[in-house]
Parts: sequence; C-alpha cells; structure tokens
Amino acid sequence: MVEVIDVFSSQRTHPSGFVHQLEVCHVEQWGLAVECPTPDAPDHAAEITWLLPDLGLRLTRYRPRSRHSRPGPSTLTAVRIKPETRSWTTVDLLLGLEVEDRGRARITHAAEFATAVATGALHRSEADYALRTVHRTLNEVTRHRDLNQWLAHRGIFHLW
Repeated sequence: MVEVIDVFSSQRTHPSGFVHQLEVCHVEQWGLAVECPTPDAPDHAAEITWLLPDLGLRLTRYRPRSRHSRPGPSTLTAVRIKPETRSWTTVDLLLGLEVEDRGRARITHAAEFATAVATGALHRSEADYALRTVHRTLNEVTRHRDLNQWLAHRGIFHLW
C-alpha cells in the first residue's frame, strides 16, 4: 500500500486514488507532520500522523470529536519512507504496534502481515525490515513507558 503526500499542495493520495486535503502538512527536523479531518468518522474529528523516516515508522492517532473523550491508542506502523522536496512516499509494511497510555504496547496486524508474506505480496527483505523495526520499537517504548519519553530518547522533543 503506497501513499503519497504532496507537501506543497498539502494533499495525501491513497492507493485507491482518493485524495485527502490536509489541514496541517509541514516538514520538521525529524520528519513530516500531517493532520487531516475525518468527517465520516463518528468518533474522530481528525487523524494526526508523523512520518519518521530515520526510524522507518508512521505514528498515528485520532483526535476525538468530543473534548471530554479520552483519546484512543497511538499506532506505530513499520513503513518505508522516501522523502523528497515536493512529496513524501510511504510503503506500508503492514506490521505495527498499538500503544496505550503509559506505554503499554501490543503488536497489531500480524495476520495481515503473515498473509502478505505467505502470498509474496510483501518481499522477504521488507518483512525482515518490518519485524526488526517493530520489535526494536516495542522494546524501546516498553522501556520508556510513555510515547513522549520514547520520542525524546530518539531526539524528537515535540509533544505527541
């Protein structure tokens, strides 16, 4: 699954061809920060995503519609990221982590990942990269017990 984010037009193109207009799209020292509204989602007002190319990760969370609602877990997904001046391309490697408050993390999408590997939709080298990335991140997030502390450990001092 390949997504392309056009930094200049602030648009994200999904593999289906659907284009989302982004409310936030800016390059940071550590990667790319984007935010887009989710008008069709009953519980979420927006999707917030950070692309972290040095870590091979996409960090995503959803902002609840009600300010009284607790935010759901954050998701860290293994991705290949190709940053360029005009656009950033991501290839989803289908394996990730779901991280609750206080750093409790669990591996997600293992079945889809296994199917993609078994059918050859995901090359062995990409699968190995995804496994190494997710396991390294799981160990680090568990050790730091908080996503913001983990990000700071990785040199990212913006609050998630």
